[in-house]
Amino acid sequence: MAHRPFRTAIIGTGGIAHAHAQSMSTLSDRAQVVAAVDIDPGRLSEFCDKWNIPHRYSSLTELLAAEELDLVHLCTPPGFHKGQAIEALRSNVNVLSEKPPALTLADMDEIAEAEAASEAFFATVFQHRFGSGAENLKRLMGQADLGRPLTAICNTLWYRPDSYFDLPWRGQWLVEGGGPTMGHGIHQFDLLLSILGNWSEVTAVAARQALPTNTEDFSAAIVSFENGTVATIINSLLAPKETSYLRFDFSAATVELEHLYGYSDDSWQLTPAPGHEDLERLWKEGLTGRASGHSSQFAAIFDALESEAAPPVTSTDSRMTMELIAAIYASAFTQKPVSRGQIAPDSPFYGAMDGNSAPWADVKESH
Repeated sequence: MAHRPFRTAIIGTGGIAHAHAQSMSTLSDRAQVVAAVDIDPGRLSEFCDKWNIPHRYSSLTELLAAEELDLVHLCTPPGFHKGQAIEALRSNVNVLSEKPPALTLADMDEIAEAEAASEAFFATVFQHRFGSGAENLKRLMGQADLGRPLTAICNTLWYRPDSYFDLPWRGQWLVEGGGPTMGHGIHQFDLLLSILGNWSEVTAVAARQALPTNTEDFSAAIVSFENGTVATIINSLLAPKETSYLRFDFSAATVELEHLYGYSDDSWQLTPAPGHEDLERLWKEGLTGRASGHSSQFAAIFDALESEAAPPVTSTDSRMTMELIAAIYASAFTQKPVSRGQIAPDSPFYGAMDGNSAPWADVKESH
């Protein structure tokens, strides 16, 4: 039986909201954006006119009182995500939040508590999980064709000029939650975690090298996984030659992904170890041509909602990624290794990603 189109609304109409609207326009047979919310009337009108969105509201509260919705897209700055997610969940409306889903582990646990008391679900936009290349890699791992994962590299080497931080919520611990570890590299190492599974320990450094921020602009980490894999992760906004690069070395092959903000099948490469040349054929056979991106994740979300299942990426998945971020900061600022599960509610890094202990913490957040 065909399902009625899902009714969705976009909260916040800044830059990333246009990516949501564009992707939703490719899925118009499955869902409709029936409303949008923004505190700026002019920006809201311009956005709704561009994307033919019929209903316009100045607050989430007003929206939830007026519309029957299946899903809200949180496209607001990170500091708003927790409160908006909880408000929607209390109205039994499913939530899809842009990254980062919250500012702290404490916030993530509040969202999970609200989700547990709701009939609705919470999910995070981590669109790199949904291209056919990533799914092909997980398939071959599941069949043991690639052998045991041994080492991995996860680099987010991006560049942002000083002017990028002119928006008052950028580069501030209190409203953005962190620098490239929190807001930029998160997509790449979320994909890394989705491939390799649970991490177990991290040793890290973080620095503020050049940019006019109160957060770091560079971090580097060595991460151990429960399956024995050891990975390095670099997150940087200081690289004029930009790239996003992941490499997985298995006992039977190396698998690489290089792109910038999204990948296609051509962004992936498999190099077999001697004696395992047949893996090249198996790899190519598993590619379906689906690129990473919001459209791919949105389609998976609507598949889940149609079957009344939790949409990907779940709050549990998101917390695993957020806990790694917290551990990177904790390790960097305490100069000690941090184990998964170590950041409990009594840790200063549970309620603040910087733990109020960044080396430059004496600089006021007044950018």
